[in-house]
Amino acid sequence: MDLCNLNDIRTLLQRHGFRFSKGLGQNFLCDPAVPETIAAGAGIDEKTGVLEVGPGIGCLTERLCARAHKVVSVELDGRLAPVLSETMAAHSNFTLVQGDILKIDLAALCEKEFGCGRAVACANLPYYITSPAIAALLECRRFEAVTVMVQREVARRICARPGTADYGAFSVFVQWHTQPSVLLEVGRECFVPSPKVDSSVVRLDVRQSPPVAVCDEALFFRVVKAAFAQRRKTLLNCLSAGFSGLCTKEEMNNCIKCCGVDPGARGETLSIEEFARLSDRIGALKR
Repeated sequence: MDLCNLNDIRTLLQRHGFRFSKGLGQNFLCDPAVPETIAAGAGIDEKTGVLEVGPGIGCLTERLCARAHKVVSVELDGRLAPVLSETMAAHSNFTLVQGDILKIDLAALCEKEFGCGRAVACANLPYYITSPAIAALLECRRFEAVTVMVQREVARRICARPGTADYGAFSVFVQWHTQPSVLLEVGRECFVPSPKVDSSVVRLDVRQSPPVAVCDEALFFRVVKAAFAQRRKTLLNCLSAGFSGLCTKEEMNNCIKCCGVDPGARGETLSIEEFARLSDRIGALKR
């Protein structure tokens, strides 16, 4: 059975009485070059444990199993369990976990399935959970790399540089934790059913330490969130609103200037290093 062949896919799904769910954002790959490229670029070897999110019918899963020590796939849709039981029957290194990736304790799951061994994550993410799913995979701090298929505009946001329209709080978050790169562009025609948008495969190589040191990481992200809360407003106005109980607008103005940043600038023009300086300076005001 070829899990990327349209006729085989349709026959398989008809046999199991499966219908696609728009609510779950189900679009299965039907171009064999795509899962092979993802598996090859995900940084997997025979000693690697792979956590996959959203295996579908196993098109990418079987490629991962061919390279990895073990593949654990998390699937929300219980209707796919019997389908995967058939398509993955030949792979003894495959385990299916039925559940919601946003509710599972990922660190505990990795400890159970991979022990202290090397682990990466790989996923063809439903578009409606892309940002929270990536955040969950990064914040569990268990993976050396996270390779995900996302909507093309999300990939642009992830990789965006300061001063560009796509740069935002999510760009800073991902780049704080990882070094992102685009592995592959994937057209809508590579899926069944075909979505209304194109996709990109992004590899996020997790940093061993952040790109710059800060005194308080939680405060750093609070500053970033405040800076992007109202994109049309100046940095001074955004931070003054976000930290209204901490200092006056004049004090915030002086704080921003002391960091070598223009108070009249917009948040999207600031680098991670500039956000770090601001964070530490604002932290000093709190003490």
